Amino acid sequence: MITIRPARSGDADALPDIEQSAGLAFRAIPDLAWLADGDNVSAERQRALIAEGACWVAADDQDRPVGFLSAGLEGFALHIWELDVRLDRQGSGIGSALLERAIKDARRRGLAAVTLTTFRDVAWNAPFYRKFGFHILEGAEIDEWLASLLSGEVEHGMPAARRCAMRFDLAKPDTR
Repeated sequence: MITIRPARSGDADALPDIEQSAGLAFRAIPDLAWLADGDNVSAERQRALIAEGACWVAADDQDRPVGFLSAGLEGFALHIWELDVRLDRQGSGIGSALLERAIKDARRRGLAAVTLTTFRDVAWNAPFYRKFGFHILEGAEIDEWLASLLSGEVEHGMPAARRCAMRFDLAKPDTR
């Protein structure tokens, strides 16, 4: 059984290992396989995000994290920094449950949107988020802050043509 709960400071040490495990899925995409060996968000950074109160973990029946969603408040939006599920637990609805919890929390806070940056064409990236009502931002829809995030990702080796910013507009009623 999996429980979605707010992340606690003590969870932070487990999150880089979950991110590493989740990243192994990129080995199936030859030109992105290098991401499987990339740097992970440090436990210290995760603790800082947890302290901001917008991070959740999916915990197993022994309360051990097997997935997480780290986000932060950026203006009138909840911005998702990471959504990761251990490779051996992927495909079981854990990522969906974490995302639904984050959207619910953003609504509770009265925020305007949930945002993120991701790959346009990786199945568990933009196509996954589209199922929840996120849309890819194009041109003038991309605000300066998201544009700077995308630019920084490209500077760190991400292929510009494959990256995108996405937004879930919370002004729309939840029809699911």
